[in-house]
Amino acid sequence: MENPNGILFNPVSVAEAVNMYIQQEMVREEHLFCLHETWHSWKHHSRFSGVTAQEAVQHINASVADAHVFLKQANYLMITLGSAWVYELTEKAAGYVPGKVAANNHKAPADWFQKRLLGAGETLLLLQEMIGRLLEFNPNLQLIFTISPVRHLREGVIENNRSKAVLIQAVHDLAGLSDQCYYFPAYELVVDDLRDYRFYAEDMVHPNYHATRYVWEKFTDACLSEPAKELLKLIREINLAYQHKPFNESTGIHQDFLQKYAAITTQLMEAHPELDFTRELHYFKTGIR
Repeated sequence: MENPNGILFNPVSVAEAVNMYIQQEMVREEHLFCLHETWHSWKHHSRFSGVTAQEAVQHINASVADAHVFLKQANYLMITLGSAWVYELTEKAAGYVPGKVAANNHKAPADWFQKRLLGAGETLLLLQEMIGRLLEFNPNLQLIFTISPVRHLREGVIENNRSKAVLIQAVHDLAGLSDQCYYFPAYELVVDDLRDYRFYAEDMVHPNYHATRYVWEKFTDACLSEPAKELLKLIREINLAYQHKPFNESTGIHQDFLQKYAAITTQLMEAHPELDFTRELHYFKTGIR
């Protein structure tokens, strides 16, 4: 499961979202606000917004319910922090509550927000409390923290570096306090290991395909067992076979290809019933003549 509140950047919003999942905290229409003829939540990404308040509430609450069940059964939780800058609502903002932090600005007027940089100690305490609630809810959970290498240049170059420094300090302190918390250096791999604008997209902000591929390879080497790596290779092979488009479907070579991958996919599903390759298996089998 990925981002049940949508993409979040700051530690306050991440902690609030995790608390929502643990408590299965449902939103009501009065928790939302209307802007540009659309209903939004300050705790959610705009993909949860709706033309009606009822639509947004249903979308949000369904995601919270799913996240509650998933988190209770999860073995691992990966938390990526992007920025230590928070935007607190001002009295001019719709849905104003003193000290309330916006997870997403929803293109609201600038005077609805007051910008503030979290301190490393403040961030550490916030995340410690979140971890305590998580491990009480699911004692078997292992947490992997990362810092996003995406550069928040809208804050300014210096401000972006100050923000990343706060997050790095807090997360390293966390990893030293709990045996169930780990740090994976995605940020350092991109910023210090690759160290080249060739590995960024045209906006010079987001890592490109080559950079994300490099980080993924480092992650699999560090965090996955050999059987898991072999399983990944097999899954990738089946996916590539499924995407293959033959010039002539009736040739013997293609028929052998389909039979081969129908057998491989069947064996995979028998060995790993939690993996759903029904669509791929149907494609391979129906093409056999």
